[in-house]
Amino acid sequence: MRAELTELPLDQVRTLLAVVDEGTFDAAAAALHVTPSAVSQRVKALEQRTGRVLLVRTKPVRATESGEVVVRFARQLARLERDARTELGMSGTGDTTRVSIAVNADSLATWFLAALSRVPEGLRLSFELRREDESRTATLLREGLVMAAVTSSPDAVAGCSVRPLGRMRYLAAASPEFAERHLGEPLGEALTRAPVLIFDRSDDLQDAFVRRLRRSRTGASAVRHQVPTSEGFLSSVVAGLGWGMIPEAQLEPLLRQGRLVQLAADRPVDVPLYWQQWKLHSPALVAVTDAVTATAAQALRD
Repeated sequence: MRAELTELPLDQVRTLLAVVDEGTFDAAAAALHVTPSAVSQRVKALEQRTGRVLLVRTKPVRATESGEVVVRFARQLARLERDARTELGMSGTGDTTRVSIAVNADSLATWFLAALSRVPEGLRLSFELRREDESRTATLLREGLVMAAVTSSPDAVAGCSVRPLGRMRYLAAASPEFAERHLGEPLGEALTRAPVLIFDRSDDLQDAFVRRLRRSRTGASAVRHQVPTSEGFLSSVVAGLGWGMIPEAQLEPLLRQGRLVQLAADRPVDVPLYWQQWKLHSPALVAVTDAVTATAAQALRD
């Protein structure tokens, strides 16, 4: 095959990214200062060149699986270009480098911000954090929407590297009043009836804890209060709205204060966390990765 047919023309790649980001061909044309016809022609040419359908023509437009590969490449290319301009002194003095990261709520509420505070200020980085469940952060990487993510998957997304961070330990807890009112013996049976807190509909931690405790398929109570923030979840448990699985770092001071009691202390649930990032030699990514891995080594369990 001739070389020119295997290349990905940069103007076509950037146009595809603009369409995905802007949502429509017309909006992409306005952002690129070209006509909608030119945008359409570039996207069609790129699809012909790759032999793949890259966009689903809905409103808003969305990338197909093949399109996500090209979009991710476009974002990585833009990052390399910005890094090169900075090293060459071509950036304005007020420019900063944006680093987009997906991170789960409990890491964000416990150790992750401390990690970002360790990144040297001289790099002038602007962090864009996207809160997402650790089982779904890899999706944002796959779509090229973030450069790095805290995930629960050891399997690297295409174009990314992965390294283990450690295990976040969760412990079952309730307020003393709630435990006295709802959690008699046997505990496993009581937990199938007592109100329970969940983070969102995909949160399986509480059910997994009950299944392990009972050694059965029966999960937690059908009376479920959904509280989608780490701080709100913790406050709800303290207030006696229900019981729930609390990160070890959040729970320890409340146990000492007597505001919470631990349930089945010998049955912790450990969630392994991993750091995935684009395979780019970017000074910004290197600095963030060093800070995140160093902090995780101190905050998480081996």
